[in-house]
Amino acid sequence: MTSMAVYLQGLVLVAGLIVAIGAQNAFVLRQGLLRRHVGLVVLFCALADALLMAVGIWGLGALDARLPGVTQALRWAGIAFLLAYGLRALARVARPAGLEAGGGGGGGASAAGTLAQAAAFTLLNPHVYLDTVLLVGAIGTAQAPAQRPLFFLGAVSCSLLWFAGLGYGARLLAPLFARQRAWQVLDLLLGLMMLALAWGLWRGGV
Repeated sequence: MTSMAVYLQGLVLVAGLIVAIGAQNAFVLRQGLLRRHVGLVVLFCALADALLMAVGIWGLGALDARLPGVTQALRWAGIAFLLAYGLRALARVARPAGLEAGGGGGGGASAAGTLAQAAAFTLLNPHVYLDTVLLVGAIGTAQAPAQRPLFFLGAVSCSLLWFAGLGYGARLLAPLFARQRAWQVLDLLLGLMMLALAWGLWRGGV
């Protein structure tokens, strides 16, 4: 397999995993719409993906089998976090006066608070470990040792491009979200999605 083919395999694999509606993507989109700490959020999500994929590709693809207690603890932490965030989003729908429909500015959540939320959405989701550490890791370790860095580079490139496009591309929707009704609809969808994800995590472990 050529070097370009290995690179594209990593890129396409991660594209299939990451381009889907999920709590992390919804959070990045909302930060992009708010134009609040977008670069920090994009950088954190991409670096977290890169670290987890590196762990999987270079020898720890069997993490779930070796440490099942860790995965179970992360599942319950993820359920609790998604429930709390989902209920907060639904509460914002009932209080439209509190919505920030304006686009820019540095007000609102601090950089540290935003980073903490990004970390929670990323690291408290058990699926991110299944996707990056186990699945990407399993396919990455199947590559020849000399080609693994190329596979890793393709996977990381896709992650960075996706999060940057999601965060900064959201600004194109800014005119629509200048209206409070649009924020209400977004928060309603976000809240319902978070609760559905929490339910899915719970059902998956029953």
